[in-house]
Amino acid sequence: MNHIWLAMLLIAVALAALTGRADALTTAALSAARDAVMAIALPLIGLMALWLGMMRLAEQAGLVNLLARALQPLLRRLFPDVPPGHPAMGAMLLNIAANILGLGNAATPLGLRAMQELNRLNPHPGTATNAMCTFLALNTGSLQLLPATAISVLAAHQSARPTAIVASALLATACSAVTAVTATRLLERLPWFRQPHTRTPPPPEPGQQAPNPSRPENADKPTTIPQPSRPLSGPGRCVLTVYALCSVAAVANGALGLWGTTPPTADPALVRWLNALSQWAVPFLLAGFPLYAALRGVRVYEQFVIGARDGLRIALRIIPYLVAMLVAIGVFRESGGLQWLGRLLGPLLEWIGFPSELLPLALVRPLSGSAALGIFAEIVRAHGPDTLLARTAATMYGSTETTFYVLAVYFGAVGVHKVRHALWAGLITDAVAMLASVWICRWLFG
Repeated sequence: MNHIWLAMLLIAVALAALTGRADALTTAALSAARDAVMAIALPLIGLMALWLGMMRLAEQAGLVNLLARALQPLLRRLFPDVPPGHPAMGAMLLNIAANILGLGNAATPLGLRAMQELNRLNPHPGTATNAMCTFLALNTGSLQLLPATAISVLAAHQSARPTAIVASALLATACSAVTAVTATRLLERLPWFRQPHTRTPPPPEPGQQAPNPSRPENADKPTTIPQPSRPLSGPGRCVLTVYALCSVAAVANGALGLWGTTPPTADPALVRWLNALSQWAVPFLLAGFPLYAALRGVRVYEQFVIGARDGLRIALRIIPYLVAMLVAIGVFRESGGLQWLGRLLGPLLEWIGFPSELLPLALVRPLSGSAALGIFAEIVRAHGPDTLLARTAATMYGSTETTFYVLAVYFGAVGVHKVRHALWAGLITDAVAMLASVWICRWLFG
């Protein structure tokens, strides 16, 4: 990561010197540093406080542990280094579920909490573990049921079928999710990316207790969540059943318009159900976690506040990492580095059948989400919302993530500066998702 960050800065300054864009480079650096704090870190404080408070309630009520046990066979295959029953399992599960539903505002705080739990298992603080790298790659190439932002852009440009990309995005993200796991498994075996060996501790002095090698020094919290003293009673189960039935009814009303004032859209039934589920997911979680915790005897307000306190601390901790990453990306983009990279990769992409009109989007997407959204909107405006090119761009945008931002935020929250193979796994996942988007859209819409 040190070499990539330095290379971006040096290339940006060299290109600016050749093109006479020193003033633009200075403006981009200062603007990126300001946006890292004002536009990202500060708004993230409130989101972190909200979702970490909810996560605290889910942990104290035993819900996270329950979810982790239910999917333990799958999680054990994905993260073999994480002990069964560890809180990281449940936190990662909730993050992956939020990403699948397109709940980005909830996915990031839950992912940061998962990184905290993974870091407590880290025998080498500051160096990413295999589990951390796999988790970050899965966030880069997560399965996506409903690419809401891409659909919104198509609908805003009067597309006849803005939800036509649901199937293509689902197939593309399935390819990227498989690639994320495969890439991390292969890269972690290479000699350049192998985990450092844990040093054998010296023998204890007489009268001292021998250290436990299976427990890292920074594991300052228990690896299992204590269960609440009061089990779920019969009336409590009845209350949860009624709540679940009401939730299902609300989703059904959103999809079918049973008694609401808004009639159902002309979208396919699957799309309407997914859209209704995505709309109601956050309200259900906001009420469901406190309700379940209260029925288990948890003092919900006090525990929520305890969990929310971590939001400010984590958001402040990631500021230096965000500033460093966004400044490097901003000056590299403003100096013309992306155009230079596009000319370098253009012949190769044309040879494999990648449309040249989509090259700027492919280059910008791993670096900047807002810039990629602008390029995507411009492609839709210039070529029409229902063309093959626009739908391919929408699929690409909806099936990939801003890798460098995810890297800075997630690893910055736990002080990891040696990312090992996480960056390369994320970029490989992005590349596969983009190529798969082109080929899948040609198959579906061509």
